Amino acid sequence: MDAIELLLTRQSCPRLVAPAPDAAQLKQILNAAVRVPDHAGLTPWEFIVAEGDGLTRLADHFVEAMEKEGGDEAAVSKAANMPMRAPMVVTVVAKVTEHPKVPVLEQHIAAGCACMAMQQAAFALGLGGIWRTGPLAFNRHLHQALGLGEQDQIVGFLYLGTPAVKAPLKPQKSADSAVRYL
Repeated sequence: MDAIELLLTRQSCPRLVAPAPDAAQLKQILNAAVRVPDHAGLTPWEFIVAEGDGLTRLADHFVEAMEKEGGDEAAVSKAANMPMRAPMVVTVVAKVTEHPKVPVLEQHIAAGCACMAMQQAAFALGLGGIWRTGPLAFNRHLHQALGLGEQDQIVGFLYLGTPAVKAPLKPQKSADSAVRYL
């Protein structure tokens, strides 16, 4: 698959099953992530990989965070099942460093680019993935449980695995309505 084909056909895959990326595939996926633009070489990201028992630990953190936020029984139950929707979940964190030329927003965007690069790499390897956020990405209790710093921010949970079904290719969008020229 060439780069343009990847960019024009990539899509999210919400129904994922085992196998997860193997060690060699995960290494490629992570190597793609760290190639994104990185002003001043700050490497403003961290990738927390959960698979196997790690998914259970992530689910426990999700449940505890929802309970501490006062979530009702349905929200807590949903949180417990979220990591089990794929055989691997990568929590992508923006690791912010104070810098006179690189604002916080730019560091968050760089971490977001890393998440997108990982999803594209997975797709190029014949795997599937979906980038999710939701309230837990902003939950300070979850941040503490994952050992994140005060300025760190979860930019996404990247669910990775093998597509359960071959999704039909979504219709191609036109950029025409989103472009204007000066």
